[in-house]
Amino acid sequence: MGVSGCGKTTIGDLVARELGVQFLDGDSLHPVENVAKMAAGTPLTDEDRWPWLATVGSELAAATGGLVLACSALRRSYRDAIRAQAPDTVFLHLHGSKEVLRARTEGRSGHFMPPALLESQLATLEALEADEAGIVVDIAGPVNQVVADALAGIAAAVTAAVGSPARGAIGTPGRQFDVDLLAAPFNLDDAAVTWVNTTLESMTLEEKIGQLFINHNNDYSPEYLDGVLENFHVGGMRYRPGPSAAVQEHIRYAQSKSKVPLLVASNPEMGGAGSCDDGTFVATHLQAGSHPDKSIARRMGQVAGVETAALGCNWAFAPIVDIHYNWRNTVISTRAFGNTPEIVVERAKEYFDGISESPTACAMKHFPGDGMDERDQHVVTSHNTLGYDDWNKTYGHVYREMIGHGVQSIMIGHIGAPELSRHFRPGLADKDIRPATLAPELLQDLLRGELGFNGLILTDASQMIGLTQAMRRKDLVPATIAAGCDMFLFFRNADEDFQYMLDGYKSGVITEQRLHDALRRILALKASLGLHLKDRNELVPPVEALAVIGSDAHRAIAAEIADKTVALVKDTAHNLPIRPETHQRIRLYGISGGPDFTMADPLAYLDTVKDELEKAGFEVHLFKTAAQREAAGETGVNFMSIISEEATGDYADKYDAAFVFANVKGFAQEAAIRIKWSTPMAAEIPWYVTEVPTVFVSLNQPNHLIDVPMVKTAIHAHAGTVEAIRATIGKIMGNSEFQGTFNENVFCDSFDTRL
Repeated sequence: MGVSGCGKTTIGDLVARELGVQFLDGDSLHPVENVAKMAAGTPLTDEDRWPWLATVGSELAAATGGLVLACSALRRSYRDAIRAQAPDTVFLHLHGSKEVLRARTEGRSGHFMPPALLESQLATLEALEADEAGIVVDIAGPVNQVVADALAGIAAAVTAAVGSPARGAIGTPGRQFDVDLLAAPFNLDDAAVTWVNTTLESMTLEEKIGQLFINHNNDYSPEYLDGVLENFHVGGMRYRPGPSAAVQEHIRYAQSKSKVPLLVASNPEMGGAGSCDDGTFVATHLQAGSHPDKSIARRMGQVAGVETAALGCNWAFAPIVDIHYNWRNTVISTRAFGNTPEIVVERAKEYFDGISESPTACAMKHFPGDGMDERDQHVVTSHNTLGYDDWNKTYGHVYREMIGHGVQSIMIGHIGAPELSRHFRPGLADKDIRPATLAPELLQDLLRGELGFNGLILTDASQMIGLTQAMRRKDLVPATIAAGCDMFLFFRNADEDFQYMLDGYKSGVITEQRLHDALRRILALKASLGLHLKDRNELVPPVEALAVIGSDAHRAIAAEIADKTVALVKDTAHNLPIRPETHQRIRLYGISGGPDFTMADPLAYLDTVKDELEKAGFEVHLFKTAAQREAAGETGVNFMSIISEEATGDYADKYDAAFVFANVKGFAQEAAIRIKWSTPMAAEIPWYVTEVPTVFVSLNQPNHLIDVPMVKTAIHAHAGTVEAIRATIGKIMGNSEFQGTFNENVFCDSFDTRL
């Protein structure tokens, strides 16, 4: 308690951390009418305060495990109103001279209590009386001294009130957000709970610290795995994709050498693809949301579960529950089920139910939600800028629904949420806004508290600049766990990060209570999968299980989904159908974003397109850029010569139609993805739309019309797979109907894209 500027929020938060309990700023409980009055410089009346004080008391009363709450509580009658709800409340009065208080209030920004109200608050203040449980601490000294004095005073006050030490009364395990092993999503039986507790008790400190890490395995050799497991005792791993047989053997060896069974993660966002080189690409998330048949998402999840379980994986970093509100956001443009919370909830539940048919836990991502900002948190911190009420109606709705549906873990994005943070920490300065991975108000107050999530929380990849730009590595590694994350995704440098985490525990950044709560959740997730019941040799299926990966049955599912989801975005010139009988000669252009970190040929898909067109009876003339022709040994070509050669008046005499297939990808290297043409004023840009019927087909991004608004026929095929390309060509020819749907993002908020 105390007047504005005394440090209630700062000291309260630090005291709460030391006690191992939740911190809540009472200002966040004010109704909007009170906030508006204070922001206007109008003192509150008692009639304004009574409902608020009742709410403050109710919050304290409900926090059976302990709570530190900041509230001015200036008058005895106000404190009595709080005590009426919560009789055991201890008041800590942060006292300062008028000079100290004025200096601090004048130095603050972004808070709704202007310094002019200090005089009225001091006039209102009534000191603690002898019969009130409480202590007074002078705020003139350094913060660490104020906190130390506060803790000592609290210990004495609680001992006097209940006859026992303060930490036993307030800070013991069992606080509001401690894990409940018996509740969802773990639902452990007594034997599993015993395994969790005995395993935890058997660990050395280094083994406990190691369980917090998920390693990215960059090497398949036994020597590499021996070093990771023996030196760092990791709790989980995510392997580098490769052939399924090599991946499975890698996982089998890792499980055989680990003291505690490993959580083995994969990224089955599109089916089995991405988890191993020969896995089945079933659909993207957007594709699974682009047809009325919601079972598409379930079948995607089913194939993902079957194929990853055959590898020995037990943890899926999916589904993605972001909402694609901003068409400029190309991070999740294909990785979100859609642009409304309703479609995201419906399809995410279907995916979860499908993959849950296999022994797999899910980690939905990326809390607090991507899709508002246009930037990629792989290369910069991005932000979800929605206010508290709007967030609750959208992203909050999705998370509540999925938590209620049983999702076991949540991956936290390196995404800031300024308005959400300020809802729980009023007055938080812009410079103090942190990505969710470092924000206890988002992880504890919101995700654990208001959303009631009892499962495991993990960070997104820790090499992402959205996290690393926030603070020094030595500080941020333990800070993620202190803020409320339970596992840390990927070492940057294993020796350094392990030591940073260990140092963070030894220095008190990570409390004993926070460490053990995280470990119980990690072990509980493992027990919920039954890993503790299996012999080490049974944690990974036999080699014969790999037969399901890329099977004919799974490819047939992919083909059926591809046929259903190819979407005709527009055909305003009525160019379709285009058939060999009427448009024999096709000029074929391919567009890519250039090579990415996978080093795969970005134009390899064009061979498939050309082959499928020729099988259909077309005569295909493939355009090649100046760079391609030079690479083939041709001399004397440049972008001007290509333009003059390609853009001639007899274009329509040479070709009957033009097809442009774009497979533009990009990941973790740029903040946004757009078409990049091969040269200035490139010859492949659709200048030819006025010459011949032109069809533009996107095999990936849904936002290309912003760069090719001149095309009159646009198709979104979602994927560069044989199945998607074959289905698209069949529909261009009129052999089957377009069934896919799309949302307004495809038009990129521009009128000319609809023409």
